[in-house]
Amino acid sequence: MDFSILFEDGEALVIDKPAGLPLDRPRAGGVSLEDHLDALRFGFQREPFPVHRLDRDTSGCLLLARNPKALKRFSAAFEAREVEKVYLGVVAAEVEGDSGTIELSLTKISSAEKGWRMIPAKKGKPAITHWKVVSRKPGMTLVEFRPETGRTHQIRVHALAGLGAALLGDPIYGDGKGAPRTMLHAAALTVTRGEKPPIAATAPLPIDFAMLGFEDLSER
Repeated sequence: MDFSILFEDGEALVIDKPAGLPLDRPRAGGVSLEDHLDALRFGFQREPFPVHRLDRDTSGCLLLARNPKALKRFSAAFEAREVEKVYLGVVAAEVEGDSGTIELSLTKISSAEKGWRMIPAKKGKPAITHWKVVSRKPGMTLVEFRPETGRTHQIRVHALAGLGAALLGDPIYGDGKGAPRTMLHAAALTVTRGEKPPIAATAPLPIDFAMLGFEDLSER
């Protein structure tokens, strides 16, 4: 698999993760990011290690640490909310309003019929997402999401509960229709590093977003 390298230095690597590639090996078997870590060493002694999580369907910026010290420091930055994350998602509806903030705490539930999922709950973990409409098409809206927190499935649940509709193609929080995958893309990532220049990466809009008629604003 030919990864696009969005940022690279002696302690960090940011790749443009393709949609459909899980980070961990699936229970049923199949290819995962683990199969490509050796090729991503690029001459370094150690394999790089993912600092944060992206869902299998989510494409875009994924930060990898090249050594244990960097992994610990970057992980602490995520925990302390010193990381700026920008996502683009296609909401399967015409969203009302132009921008806002969704504050809905989330908790995990599980059932034999539907498996596990996240739901809004007052006693859940705090979750905050800022959003802004980028573009509208009939029956769908391209929205920029800037999550303050990093809860599992946060943007997917906040889209449904906060904006009134799930992301296009989402099989868990929506009907799974309209796209072959959940239409969510990690478009940009910035990680501060004290006196060092920040890690800054931008991932171009994937072709499946363009096929829906949405433009890559970074090319304007």
